[in-house]
Formats: sequence, C-alpha cells, structure tokens
Amino acid sequence: MVAASAAPRRPGCFITFEGGEGAGKSTQIARLAAWLRAGTDGLAEAREVVTTREPGGSPRAERIRAAVLAGVAKPHGPFAEALLFAAARLDHLATLIRPSLARGAIVLCDRFSDSTRAYQGAAGGVEPETLAALERVVVGATRPDLTLILDLPPEIGLARARQRDRAAARGPDRFEAEALGFHERLRAAYLAIAEAEPARCAIVDAQGGPDRVAQAVRSTVAARLPHLVREASDAA
Repeated sequence: MVAASAAPRRPGCFITFEGGEGAGKSTQIARLAAWLRAGTDGLAEAREVVTTREPGGSPRAERIRAAVLAGVAKPHGPFAEALLFAAARLDHLATLIRPSLARGAIVLCDRFSDSTRAYQGAAGGVEPETLAALERVVVGATRPDLTLILDLPPEIGLARARQRDRAAARGPDRFEAEALGFHERLRAAYLAIAEAEPARCAIVDAQGGPDRVAQAVRSTVAARLPHLVREASDAA
C-alpha cells in the first residue's frame, strides 16, 4: 500500500513597501495585513501574514536600527550606514523573512534593499555598483515579488512625519532631520527604481487619505498577484 503524498507547500509571497518619510508605509502595511488575514474582498484562502520592517525585524537588527536612527553612523558616512543596514538585513533574512517564505507565508516588509539604493545611494552618494555588489551578497535570490512605492511630495511627507513625532513626543530621527533637497533626491530615486523595474514595482499615489491609499494598495496587489485573490468566477 502506497501512502498518499503530502500536499505540495504553497510558495511564500514577499511584498515590500517603499517611500520617503511620512508616506504612510506602516499604516498601509497594517491595513493590507488585516485585509489579507480577514480573507475579505476575494482572498483565495487563509494564509499566514507576517509583517516586519527594515532596518529591524529581528532582535539583532533592531539594535542596529536604534543605533543608526540615533545617528551613530552618520559621522562615518553613508557607506558605513549601508554596511550596518546590510548586517541588519542579513540577520533579518536569516531569522525571519526566509523561514516565513519557506513555510508559505505572505511577508509584508516596511522597507528593504530599495531603501539602501535610495537613501545611501542616490541621496547619500554611494556608487550604485558598490550597493549592487553588496545587495548580491546579502539578498541573493530573496527578491520581492512586488514592491509598492508610496509616492508623495517630500514636503507633505515631512509635515506628516513632524506631526507624528509631536504626537509621540519625540524629535526627528537621523533621516527625517535631513534637508529638503535630500528628500527630493529620495523621491526621484524611488521613481527611477520603479521605471527601471516595472515588472516588480508599482507606484501608489500616497497623497490621499488612508482609506483611499489602502484601496489603491489592495487593487494593485489583486492586479499584480492574482494568485492571492479568488477568481471572480469562484467568488460568484
């Protein structure tokens, strides 16, 4: 008698959120995660949904995050920051992202390697070839299936970030404190990444209210990753 083989494990799905300061990434990740977990609006079947962030996402990476955002690495320049982010990403991938994907989870990550390209690369001046080599070593084949770039003018994002910081009774972090020109370069960098990799990246207008942006995010996920969503004929 031959034992029945186990059902094949579904592949995991890796979605990253990118954008400048105050773009609403954390809010939109939480909303998308709730939508996916609830199985509403046509989700095909229940799936584990993991939310995480960079820098951070693991205990060691969170310690690096605290140091970098406090400005510890700033005197050493953007390349030193890129190396610290790479160290955090290595641990994050090994301890959370790759194990989650291996068991078939949907991983939603607030920032990933595109942030290094934008912040330390385009805005910080580190050569693209240097960051690409670092990315090949650290990230390898673990590339996002979809990257949602929340786009809005930097002056609007910075105003939102300042309002958020006041509500939390804290000052701006290492990157929020940069001049407007830095944030304008960030926005241009993200738009250039989206233009260079249209199959992976989608731009979402983040100027509207949270509900409007959340609907745009859901529509984009449904269009780009239809295997996550029940076909209309099945939903009827």
